Amino acid sequence: MHPYFKEMAEFGNPLKKGEIKRTEKNLEALKAEEADIAEAVQAVENAGFPAEKINARGQLTVWQRLEYLVDPGTWCPLHTLYNPAENEEGTTNVVDGIGKISGRWAVIIGFDNKVMAGAWLPGQSENILRVTDLAKRLNIPLVWLVNCSGAKLPEQEKFYANRRGAGTPFYRHAELEQLGIPVLAGIYGTNPAGGGYQGVSPTILFAHQNCNIAVGGAGIVSGMAPKGHFDLETAETIIEKARQFKAKPPGSVKIHQDETGFFRYVFETEEGVLDGLKDFMKKIPAYDPEFFRVAEPKAPAYPAEDVYRLLPLEPKMVYEFDAVLSRLVDGSEHMEFRPDYGPEIYTGLAKVDGFLVACIGNRQGYLGKDYPEYADYPGFGGKLYRQGMIKMNEFVTLCGRDRIPIIWFQDTTGIDVGDAAEKAELLGLGQSLIYSNQSTDLPMMLVVLRKGTAAAHYVMGGPTANRNNAFTLGTAATEIYVMHGETAAVATYSRRLVKQKDAGKPLEPIIDNMNQLAREYHEKSRPLFCARHGLVDELAPIRDLRRYMEAFAGSAYQNPKSICPHHHMILPRIIKG
Repeated sequence: MHPYFKEMAEFGNPLKKGEIKRTEKNLEALKAEEADIAEAVQAVENAGFPAEKINARGQLTVWQRLEYLVDPGTWCPLHTLYNPAENEEGTTNVVDGIGKISGRWAVIIGFDNKVMAGAWLPGQSENILRVTDLAKRLNIPLVWLVNCSGAKLPEQEKFYANRRGAGTPFYRHAELEQLGIPVLAGIYGTNPAGGGYQGVSPTILFAHQNCNIAVGGAGIVSGMAPKGHFDLETAETIIEKARQFKAKPPGSVKIHQDETGFFRYVFETEEGVLDGLKDFMKKIPAYDPEFFRVAEPKAPAYPAEDVYRLLPLEPKMVYEFDAVLSRLVDGSEHMEFRPDYGPEIYTGLAKVDGFLVACIGNRQGYLGKDYPEYADYPGFGGKLYRQGMIKMNEFVTLCGRDRIPIIWFQDTTGIDVGDAAEKAELLGLGQSLIYSNQSTDLPMMLVVLRKGTAAAHYVMGGPTANRNNAFTLGTAATEIYVMHGETAAVATYSRRLVKQKDAGKPLEPIIDNMNQLAREYHEKSRPLFCARHGLVDELAPIRDLRRYMEAFAGSAYQNPKSICPHHHMILPRIIKG
């Protein structure tokens, strides 16, 4: 099949001098937004005690452990800003992402031992669920750096119980293992209660000599039998027991290597634990990349830095999606599927790091005379019409047949509305696309370049596609809402305006409410809000989008659950004709 894949059609063009000059302010504006995001990320990384204090205790921080463990240049962080409960600590207290260990991709997560010694905080269990889902979707190992002091007890009601509470990750670990996905854990520090289960639930345990895991820690054991109230006698007893268990906490290495045998390996140094993880990652089932690559990896023909000029920060400005994509894929080459049908949607095959991927994205701007064909109004890119919906259904279905992972690029204002659109079956075609996505059982990645709006955000590989969506990236230009704030204000208050007018009452109070709602929509759709509340899994700098694409493609092809041989594929043949 090398005639199909080795040299694909080139697309995109170098920027002209006039374009560079005209887009300088856009580049500066996007980079200013990214600087604000970077500042928020830095605040998360600096949360808790300074690294020097942790190091003085003879420990590495979680960030230092990651730096030692992960192959240089491969770390793609996720959920850095995720903090849905708005914890005062500014974090859910876990750090996670995708990276290579010993040349193999893994989902990696660790407790931040600078913050309350890695305690469970509100929102953390949901964060961990996203991580276990990611390992499941990509079928790659989950690697833990366990250092968890248990729960933040004064806020236990916010995360302890419930269907998706703090105990759910342990069931998810069991699920991963039942699917043949290993969970490796390097264990540090004192890990009682939930930390103990976090320590014992992985597949293979690599322990530091000073660590422990236990059903209950010193504080719990000390307070097991109160009188029903506290007094001086009780306090003195608690003090005595607390000192005893601090000196010799339960569940030490002596217990869990010599007695229970839970710890497979014990190391004298922090680095030794990480070296043990590195060694075992070499033993993980994984295909050599040569098995699935369709061509030698190539850099794009045009620099990723161009995207800062091509992607307008102003949401109503149009741009050429194909030009953006050409800066992200190998050799700036592609095979476009049905280019003359459904012009509002790009569908095509491309290569990322030599691996075949499918790309789907929204095109922008005026779509030409007599389109959409079912209506008497003009069509504009960003919106989904009948042909585009049919094209995506066909393309996704064929990708599922050929086992080609999909990368979605969203910049959508939603699905066309009105009686003409209803007669054109757009409601049914939207659900058909959801059905097509669900039928593929393919890993998918989403980049919300700018707008993720209404049901179009769902159907175009959105995070609601739990069985498919591995992760969702946002950019400095991302905004996500059910509809634009001004549209929402009209939808909410139009009838009240009519009633107020008919009653002869002033309209200004309603207008004030409309402006307030529009402002709130704007504030609650911005990139930082989206990241903190989990609407995106990470805000990626535009220059790093391709690195995440490489991580996704490499992970998807590392150990796939099913294979379509290249010479059995039908989609490239359909495209070529």
